[in-house]
Amino acid sequence: MASYEILKEEGRAKRARFKTAHGTIETPVFMNVGTAAAIKGAVSSPELRELKCQVELCNTYHLHVRPGDDVVKEMGGVRKFMCWDGPVLTDSGGFQVFSLAKLRQIREEGVTFHSHVDGRLIFMGPEQSMQIQSNLGSTIAMAFDECPDALADASYIDRSIERTTRWLVRCQAEMRRLNSLPDTVNPDQLLFGINQGGIIDGLRIRHARQIASLGLDGYAVGGLAVGETHEQMYHVLEEVVPALPRDKPTYLMGVGTPANILEGVERGIDFFDCVYPSRNGRHGHVYTSRGHLNLFNAQYRTDPRPIDESCGCPVCRTFSRAYLRHLLKSGEMLGMRLCVMHNLYFYNSLMESIRLALDEGRFAEFKKDTLAAYGEHPVHNTVMHADWRP
Repeated sequence: MASYEILKEEGRAKRARFKTAHGTIETPVFMNVGTAAAIKGAVSSPELRELKCQVELCNTYHLHVRPGDDVVKEMGGVRKFMCWDGPVLTDSGGFQVFSLAKLRQIREEGVTFHSHVDGRLIFMGPEQSMQIQSNLGSTIAMAFDECPDALADASYIDRSIERTTRWLVRCQAEMRRLNSLPDTVNPDQLLFGINQGGIIDGLRIRHARQIASLGLDGYAVGGLAVGETHEQMYHVLEEVVPALPRDKPTYLMGVGTPANILEGVERGIDFFDCVYPSRNGRHGHVYTSRGHLNLFNAQYRTDPRPIDESCGCPVCRTFSRAYLRHLLKSGEMLGMRLCVMHNLYFYNSLMESIRLALDEGRFAEFKKDTLAAYGEHPVHNTVMHADWRP
């Protein structure tokens, strides 16, 4: 059985330990996004250990489309398939259905849509999402939900969250059934529900209370980073996180920058995921303790320094900015790969530092100093969801 223990608290910020069937997760944690059972940027699962990864995130929709969740099950589940021995969280596919599918029809049973890969017609509802995730055998499965635009009409969002709650009840029942089957890949699979409600306080809080009553293994805040401002996102967290069970892990989906993470931790978030480290790395944008760099810039053409002189990652221990810029300018895959490796190490190390600061009761000071060093002032910017598109 899973267990969640809060070790330290500082305001609403939590330092916790989440024990699962596939290992213990120290939170706050950043999940490294391996959408199709692979980190984009040619980083293998075993290499993630050296990059301090605790949890890898894979996507239900993408693995269902290709190679097929039946194939993954036959190969022993997604962890065995991609040679990762740690915990895995699978996103339900809901966000992809509502963001990638150009043509879709929403009914109470679920959603009919066309695959973005080959155009074939697919139906996915709560039961189908749970069945796919059961075949994948992930540690944590996410409930199937509708992800409306955060700025959508209040009456539509109201109807949408009521349907999402009904779908969540069906997800919970189906997971119980699947976990009891003799051929289930992971009979201890956990279920996280997803809070929706746009940026409307009353709807967010009401929905949080509805799903909290179901006694799930964890709770996510979804439907953010889809065009609202940082200030609006932080306000939603301030309103909704207190309405979710404090004795269960809380996950902010698809967010974000280092500053977003620090602000989220301060408001009680345990789990984060985002494609920024890998996506930005593939384009030569790398994170440092003093902000981010664009290695395509000419100023790094003969720069002998590592990306970050205070970083202990395999890349910074070995290569110069000049060499990395050369690789990137030459279109060499190695350049992208090394930048992705550095960025993942940076994010995972940031989480390690956050946990240490919470352990030592100095998170507020750490957050202030870190934001000042980054030179980030995010609260007036617009947040765009880090989805799983290439």
